[in-house]
Amino acid sequence: MKLVECVPNISEGRRPEIYEAVAAAAASVPGVTLLNVDPGADTNRTVITFVGEPEAVLEGAFQLIKKGNELIDMARHRGAHPRIGAVDVVPLVPVAEVTMDECAELARRLGERVGKELAIPVYLYEFAASAPHRRNLADIREGEYEGLSKKIVQQDWKPDFGPAKFNPRSGATVIGARKFLVAYNVNLNTLDKRLATRVAFDVRERGRMKRDAEGNPILDKKGEPEWEPGLLKSVKAVGWVIPEYGCAQVSINLTDLDVTPLHLAFDTCEERARERGLRVTGSEIVGLVPLSVLLEAGRHYLRRMGRPTGVPESALVQTAIRTLGLSEIKPFNPKERIIEYRLASTTSRLASMSVRDFVDELSSDSPAPGGGSVAALAASMGAALAAMVAVISHTKKGFESKHAELDAIATRAQTLKEQLLGAVDADTAAFDRLLEAMRLPKDDPARDAAIVSATIGATEIPLGVLEACPEVIELCREIAHIGLQASLSDAGVGAQMARAAAAGAYQNVCINLVGLPDRATLLSRADAAWLEVQQLHAIAEKETLVKLREG
Repeated sequence: MKLVECVPNISEGRRPEIYEAVAAAAASVPGVTLLNVDPGADTNRTVITFVGEPEAVLEGAFQLIKKGNELIDMARHRGAHPRIGAVDVVPLVPVAEVTMDECAELARRLGERVGKELAIPVYLYEFAASAPHRRNLADIREGEYEGLSKKIVQQDWKPDFGPAKFNPRSGATVIGARKFLVAYNVNLNTLDKRLATRVAFDVRERGRMKRDAEGNPILDKKGEPEWEPGLLKSVKAVGWVIPEYGCAQVSINLTDLDVTPLHLAFDTCEERARERGLRVTGSEIVGLVPLSVLLEAGRHYLRRMGRPTGVPESALVQTAIRTLGLSEIKPFNPKERIIEYRLASTTSRLASMSVRDFVDELSSDSPAPGGGSVAALAASMGAALAAMVAVISHTKKGFESKHAELDAIATRAQTLKEQLLGAVDADTAAFDRLLEAMRLPKDDPARDAAIVSATIGATEIPLGVLEACPEVIELCREIAHIGLQASLSDAGVGAQMARAAAAGAYQNVCINLVGLPDRATLLSRADAAWLEVQQLHAIAEKETLVKLREG
């Protein structure tokens, strides 16, 4: 599925009846999933997050902009956050199977429609920008709403769409396509905005204006101010005070997480604050955050503690939340604030069951879950055992020189564990789709094609499990060699589980292949993986048993 995220920022954060109505306008569009509504009273701003396929998001964004401009009067707006309009900025972000160019084109279409149908001035920014000087949101927003009446009539700042005329009620809207941006605020133990601003100047890419001994700006040969760059690339930051929180914050936009990850921004703010006699007390993520951001942060802080990093995903997330102080101001609920968790299919029912409930369901007269789900679960447990032995070994004396190897094994095993757990429900879902196709009327011309498509889908899931099993056995074999020998039997059981899982998955592939047009290709893949599993397992079992019997 093609998936686009839209994160409109509207200039209203104090009246729930307004910002909830604006969010509802987007959510009312079929195909749009509303993920988060995050208001701020002192900023008087709400960040709304929704996702969907491109055309659904385009319509949802238009309806949101329309409703926002009906309900918000910028002439009455006051707030701490920079802004230029009622619906201030509408970024489109590629999430899955969508390119940045496609999002940029989507932004242009949206901007043209808003300008034409709503008569609102529209500026395009980032990857949709019409000129280099319009790429940066801060440059477009410079002077803010109060300065827009003069700015909009300048040739360099004529809107990309809509009238080049100041609209006191709506202001202007900035629409664009960008990478995933994290809006992130670091809390300081002060109410002094000047101190927060100094830390912001230290860390942000643009830095601060150079000044002479008298405090006057130093100008270059063209008469333009010279700037002293800050410490972090792809970081925008300002200092402000939020009375409702009782603290000042360094308010940050992380525009490229590959360049500056969230934990680096936090650590750098902490260092610069300490040098200025301040203390960072926590931080706040505005809106949603990708799971990878918190996993990376969790590993970073565990590594600093000298602890193993190949731990379960939930442990990494909790480490990040605690270390970054994400719940200092208000509770940070991972299920609500991490985008992948919000997008997670509601059909992940089986993997969330207790062991007893799963086995009871398995033993009932329901045709699913069945052998395919059990094979996936067995493989995930094999990977989990490899991770367990690696993590236990990491904590023991005498293994210090092997920490990097142990972390690599555990981290990869955790990744495979999550992938295979996903297959537990995916196998059942694929079987359900096959049943739906078979229930189509026999005279329906689409029935045969639907059955073939669903059968291929039902085959690919166990085939994926089967093809993952050789790596699970290799990880168990590797950790059996270098890990804690007191846990050797655990590594051996892990390899046995992977072998059993592969055998079950292979049988599920074979039973689905009857009558499929692409049978030979799928069978060839399955045969190759099953042969590799048998060979690797035979070696692993022999090595483990020899060591165990020798004591």
